[in-house]
Amino acid sequence: QVQLVESGGGLVQPGGSLRLSCAASGFIFSINTMGWYRQAPGKQRELVAAITSGGSTNYADSVKGRFTITRDNAKNTVYLQMNSLKPEDTAGYYCNADLYDTAWGPAKYYWGRGTQVTVSS
Repeated sequence: QVQLVESGGGLVQPGGSLRLSCAASGFIFSINTMGWYRQAPGKQRELVAAITSGGSTNYADSVKGRFTITRDNAKNTVYLQMNSLKPEDTAGYYCNADLYDTAWGPAKYYWGRGTQVTVSS
């Protein structure tokens, strides 16, 4: 059974920083794309940032220049460094991975349970 476990959320003042981590564990043959999504109350879940196994990245326009996604393939872990946080960044942040849990596929999507980020003074 594959699990994705997020950590690093919390309460931070506007302008502050947080670093989220998401570790994938279990039987994993290989991981394609890993990403971070967020969902605020009353809103749809949206992509924040994603990174391929080769290191190519994609960001939502609202976080470009403030957030950085990285990954450690040896540890099956993805990180999200969030700087210059704004109140509108407040949301539950969810990790997602597109991975193979067998050698013959198909690739499957897995989600973590989420970690709360609250930006408030």
